Parts: sequence; C-alpha cells; structure tokens
Amino acid sequence: MFDKLRSYFQTDEELPPEQQKRIKKLERIIGTSIDNPFIYIRALRHRSTLADDKFSSIDSYERLEFLGDAVLDLIVTEIIFDLFPNENEGFLTKLRAKLVKGNTLAMYADKLELNNLMLLGERVRGQGIEESKSVLSDLFEALVGALYLDLGYKPASKFVRNVIEQYVNFDQIVNTLDNYKSLLLEFAQAEQMEIPTYEVISESGPGHDKTFGVEVYVDEKPMAQGKGKSKKEAEQEAARKALKILEQ
Repeated sequence: MFDKLRSYFQTDEELPPEQQKRIKKLERIIGTSIDNPFIYIRALRHRSTLADDKFSSIDSYERLEFLGDAVLDLIVTEIIFDLFPNENEGFLTKLRAKLVKGNTLAMYADKLELNNLMLLGERVRGQGIEESKSVLSDLFEALVGALYLDLGYKPASKFVRNVIEQYVNFDQIVNTLDNYKSLLLEFAQAEQMEIPTYEVISESGPGHDKTFGVEVYVDEKPMAQGKGKSKKEAEQEAARKALKILEQ
C-alpha cells in the first residue's frame, strides 16, 4: 500500500529550475535529502494554482494535508507519551491538542519560513494568503505528509521532533493547560481581539461564604458568565465558558 501511494507521485518529467531551487531550500529546512521532489511540490501547491496550470482538483496540498494530519497526531502522541510518563490520558489529550492546533502549526510553518516556498496562483499573489494562519497550518501538515510518503515514518518523526524541541516551551504550555483565563487571553491575541476583561456582576451569601458572579468581555463584548466562591474562581469559570463559545 505504501509503495502504491508513493508511485502515485512518480513521473519522468523534470522540475523547472525555479521549483528545483525551492526543493533545495526545503531540504535545508528538513535537514535531509529528498528522494521524490514531486511529492513536495504538491505539498507546496496552493489550490489557487490549479486553474492557472490546469491541474486537477486533487493536485494541491490538500490530500497530503489530510495524510499529514494523521501522521502528525501519532508523532506528537509518541513525544508527549515519553516526556510525561506519570500523566493521565486527560492531561496528554489536552497537551496534544495544544501542540497540533492550527495556531501552533502556523507558528511552526512561520518559523521555518515555509510561506516563502508556497506556490500561489497569479490572481491571489500579494493578497496575504501566504500569511494566513489556516493556510500555514495546512502547509505544515502537508509537508509532514510528504515526508512520510517520500522517506517514511522515522524521518518524518525526526523532523517533527526537531521542530517541537526548537520552538515549544513545555513548561509554559503545561502551566496554561487548565488556566482558562490564560487560554482565553492566548486565543484573543491570536485572533487579534481586544484583551478580555472581567467584571463582578453579583455577590450573594454571608461574608464568610460568599458566591461571586463574574462576566467576561471578549473584544469588548459580553461573552459569558461564571460563578464561584472567589472572584478568581468565577473568572476562570467565565473564561472556560467563553472559550467553549469561541471555539464553536
């Protein structure tokens, strides 16, 4: 089956000189030689090129992105399974989600300057597509898929491990896993929203056993309310609810 997938990209053609330059740059980024450059050209090809060059609908990076998504999940699972031997499934699930979410993958692609290698159609050049976080995220997954098809699982795993080792601060991420206020702030900053603010809207109960009600404003709009035995607890609950709304 693996040979069948690889043979799908085999061709007797030669890459144009400009694309050969991209492959050389990509080899430096990956840190290893490439066997079949045509796989990687497809991984770099945005769907906007399809009409210009009369490619079929499956000749962009989207199929490789689909494959890379699954390969990436397994690699990241192995990494954190080894790094945190005493943590439970819930912790590992939340940590993996942080490492493979769109904004994080876009950060990897940006750090590696993959946007400079992307193949774009004439009509969309200069419109900022190569800076789009969703596009950069897809591009990184497509590259992982291409590596897996071309060289196999071990080189793909080595590449992802090197990227994570270089660009991920595990201490920082672990400290924000259950800190919903930090997560909401991170979300807002990533989406270029105003910094979330919190307002106490109610207090009830005797002095020694009060319950606080807090409302959180995201991008200056009321988003969610939370209750707790302290203002901090109520703020965390409000932030958790706001994140759930925003992520949907």
